[in-house]
Amino acid sequence: MGRKMFLNIPVKDLNRSIDFYTKLGFSFDQQFTNEDATSIILGDDILVMLLREDFFKKFTNKPVANAKESTEVLICISAQSREEVDEMVELAIAAGGFSPVPTQDHGWMYGRSFEDPDGHIWEISYLDMNNLPEKA
Repeated sequence: MGRKMFLNIPVKDLNRSIDFYTKLGFSFDQQFTNEDATSIILGDDILVMLLREDFFKKFTNKPVANAKESTEVLICISAQSREEVDEMVELAIAAGGFSPVPTQDHGWMYGRSFEDPDGHIWEISYLDMNNLPEKA
């Protein structure tokens, strides 16, 4: 039996986040959606939980990092092509995000990043498995 992965990230404005990720083409699991949270479906067993910051604080005794001031995590997802990488990042920029770092093009690996309205950084990467170096 496989495991499900739930990546939980705090958001200041849940509705703004839902709007942003909807514009990127993501779907949401209504079973894990209420006034405090929603879940982006990344795969059959991978969900990104967007939790209102006050609700998120109930799950930890540590201060919640301000993702606009520090990097708490880099969320990386794969794409099927370079074009899909570019399309996703351009959609994010059009929806109000921005690209915090230059494009990374290593021939066999192509990646771009976007920052969402709360400062969370997402990396979108394409790996050309036919040109993968022996030690990547």
